[in-house]
Amino acid sequence: MPPMPAIPDLPDSVDSLLRVGLVVVTALIGFLVLRQVVRVSVRSLLERRAAESEDESMPPLELERRVSTIARLVVRIGGAVLAVIAVLMILGEFDIDIGPAVAGLGVVGIAVGFGAQTLIRDWLAGIFIVLENQYSEGDVVRIAGVDGVVEAFSLRRTTLRDLDGTVHTVPNGQITVASNMTRLWSRVNLDVGVAFDSDIDRATALIDRVGEELQADEEWGPRLLEAPAVVRVDAVAGSVVTLKVLGQVRAAEQWAVAGELRKRILAAFAREGIDMPLPHQVIVTRGPAAAGTSAEDTPAEAPAPDADPTKPVGPAR
Repeated sequence: MPPMPAIPDLPDSVDSLLRVGLVVVTALIGFLVLRQVVRVSVRSLLERRAAESEDESMPPLELERRVSTIARLVVRIGGAVLAVIAVLMILGEFDIDIGPAVAGLGVVGIAVGFGAQTLIRDWLAGIFIVLENQYSEGDVVRIAGVDGVVEAFSLRRTTLRDLDGTVHTVPNGQITVASNMTRLWSRVNLDVGVAFDSDIDRATALIDRVGEELQADEEWGPRLLEAPAVVRVDAVAGSVVTLKVLGQVRAAEQWAVAGELRKRILAAFAREGIDMPLPHQVIVTRGPAAAGTSAEDTPAEAPAPDADPTKPVGPAR
C-alpha cells in the first residue's frame, strides 16, 4: 500500500482564522452549556429550599418566574465573562499585546465597582429575596417603613402600592427587615373593651359564640382557619377592661374578617345589654367668690356678647 500523502502546512492567515473560529465556537458552546446548567441548578435549589422549609410548595408559575429571574442575571454575568475572555484570546492570536488591555480592564473594573456598588448591593439583596422566598407579587408587606401590596419585583427594586393608592419604589439594598403579612395564613388580632362593672365571663362567652357563628357562616367560614375567641384579659385601665381576641384566617383575609367580627360583636353586645366603655369628660368650673375675698381677687365682670367692646366694663359712676 502506498503511503498517504502528507497534509501540507496551512498558511499562517488560515491557521489564525481557524484558531479564531475555534475560540468563537468554544465560547458559544460554553455559553449554551452555562445557560442550561444555571437554569437546572437554580430550579433544583429553589425546589429543595421549598421542600426543606415549612412553606407550601410554590405554584409552577411562581417557581418559573423566580428561576427565570435568577438564571437571567447569572447567565448575563457569565456570558459577559466568556465574551471578555474570548476577545482577549482572539487579540492574542493576532499578536496584539493584551497586557495593557488587561490592565485597562482592571482599572475600569475597579472604577465601575466603586461607582456601581449600590446597584450591585441591590442585585445581591434581590437574589436573596428570591432564593429565600421572602415575598412575591401580590403579597402585603412592610419594607423600609412602607406598607403596601407588592405590584412589581425585580432584582433591583420592589414596587409597592399603599392603601391610599400611592406607589412606592424601594431599592432592594435598603431592605433590612421584610415583614410579610400574607404568608400562608394570617391572624385576626382585636382588642375589645367592656365596661368595668360588666360580667367579664358573660362577655367572653358571648364573643366566643360570635366567633363560632362567624366560622359556621357560609360566606365567612371558608375564610377562617380557626374561630376567633377571647384568649385573655389584656388590660384593666380606669373604667375599661380590654379583652384580647385572636383567630386564624387565610392569607390576606384578616382585615375583612376583623371588620365583620367587630360588627357582629357590637350587635351582640347591644342585644345582650353588655355595656361598652364610653369616653368621660370632666369639666371643672369656678364658683362665685367666697366670703371674705377681697375686691382685688374678684375678676372683673365680662362684657355681654353683644356689648360694645369700646365701652368701659364695670358699674356706672
